[in-house]
Amino acid sequence: MTRLPLLIRMLLPLAVIAPLPAHAQTWQPALPGYHYQFPQDHFAHPDYQTEWWYYTGNLHTADGRRFGFELTFFRQGVSRAAVASPWALQDIYMAHLALSDMQDAQFHATERINRAGPGLAGIDPSTGRIWNGNWQTVLSPTSHHLSAVGPNFALDLQLAPDTPPILHGRNGISQKADGVGHASHYISFPRMTTSGSITLDGKQFNVDGLAWMDHEFFSESMASGETGWDWLSLQLDDHSELMLYRLRHQDGTVDPYSSGTFIDTRGQSRFLSLSDFTMTPVGDTWTSPKTTATYPVAWRVTVPSLAFDLRIETPLRSQELASRVGPSYWEGAIDIAGTKSSTPIHGVGYLEMTGYASSGKDQKH
Repeated sequence: MTRLPLLIRMLLPLAVIAPLPAHAQTWQPALPGYHYQFPQDHFAHPDYQTEWWYYTGNLHTADGRRFGFELTFFRQGVSRAAVASPWALQDIYMAHLALSDMQDAQFHATERINRAGPGLAGIDPSTGRIWNGNWQTVLSPTSHHLSAVGPNFALDLQLAPDTPPILHGRNGISQKADGVGHASHYISFPRMTTSGSITLDGKQFNVDGLAWMDHEFFSESMASGETGWDWLSLQLDDHSELMLYRLRHQDGTVDPYSSGTFIDTRGQSRFLSLSDFTMTPVGDTWTSPKTTATYPVAWRVTVPSLAFDLRIETPLRSQELASRVGPSYWEGAIDIAGTKSSTPIHGVGYLEMTGYASSGKDQKH
């Protein structure tokens, strides 16, 4: 969940493109009543301006060394005008790649921007491939195969969904603010059994663990008064999952359309409105030396109707992706400890916090 419209302004001066018609592009808003169809809906929706495929996960070696990872593909629509030029720019593609090394307390991250073109970036449902350069995921009916190479690290992972795709929100949309179209179509694979390899500084590690995948598409999700969000994906050791997000206004208040989803051990989902849960920072913060943003890195989550009382902490505080070209945000591996109906429960997951940092051009690198 990261806003991308400013990427258009950043990339257009760098691209050699034919002039686009002056009339405004009309993009499809996310509206109630959308009927999902799979596997088609796992791939691109060019009538919607913004789309992303988001993979995060917690992995470990046989001797217990722990890693977190993020691999994310973004598509930002620029125009759907019919222009008779091979240089006509239809979409911008961005991708983020990150690795959290808990043993050495190091966070490695990189990013890239491309346009569609021969081998550059795209989405191909005929092959199941979503890619940006040599970073890609290949989707099949039974697995997602991730591969990506960074400056000093690489991922090669096989992810097998434990449940069918989960649909968030109500009536086909995940509403993010008051008003028509302030919503997304939001799909997740909340528990994916994962195995493969991580290469770091020339050394290969065989790993296993759990991953989470989000796919959203929309045209205008957030309202003008919303400045960012705090998002959690929780994978609990009783084999249930919880997704929560709270949307923040400029005055610090929480938007009433903040919501979540509980997925039970059978893979059945239940919508949670803001009145169903609390998600509260509990004092521990980390300040980025690159962006000077201060992030709350410890949280308490309660869901009274499900008897959850959970404490969220991170084994690595410095997990900020300080972007050079777009919004910076904190996205990192977390640990979960607490109770369900007074019985101890634990788990792992990911926390994302946006809107705390300035834009890439104002940051220290």
